[in-house]
Amino acid sequence: MTFHEFISNYDHEGTIVLLEGKRAVTEKDKVKLISLSKLLAMNSRHIKFRSGNASGADNYFSKGFSGKNSSRFEVIVPYHGHRSYDSAGFDIINIEDIPLTAESTLVVQSKENRRNLRIFDAYIAGERNSMAYKAAYLLRDTLKVIGHSPNIPPADFAIFYDDLLNPKSGGTGHTMVICERNKVPHIDQKTWFNWI
Repeated sequence: MTFHEFISNYDHEGTIVLLEGKRAVTEKDKVKLISLSKLLAMNSRHIKFRSGNASGADNYFSKGFSGKNSSRFEVIVPYHGHRSYDSAGFDIINIEDIPLTAESTLVVQSKENRRNLRIFDAYIAGERNSMAYKAAYLLRDTLKVIGHSPNIPPADFAIFYDDLLNPKSGGTGHTMVICERNKVPHIDQKTWFNWI
């Protein structure tokens, strides 16, 4: 897919595009993530971009949307105040504001990809310790893709910065798997590096 094909296919009212990636970003790739975010902000009019507000790739992807483009960028956070210094001016969706039960689609899909299911049960039961917060991060990653009816639409497309030596690992890998299960098309830097 070329950049022009991406814009033609997705720059429509109501489209949500996920921008997400690894926390560890190589020094030479940092400028590429920022360049892509600026390219997307300048060459699209309707797409709303979504990220997880993590350090690393998520942070660099947000750089092109500061200022006049901030209304087209939203961050989904795992708890109130999460990295608020990097999300100023963006729309913020907090996983803590979403009512969850064990039967919620968000919880069910998050559990399908994990071994330690008790962390989700603990989080839903109201525990807020280091283990329960791991569930909050994974629920956030799932929410970024599938949304939550009626106010948070699902993603239509996802752009990732992955670790190409250890692909689909960690939270980024979890998000990619959720994309695949929900038939959300996605690319990584093997494609979008050619756009900049």
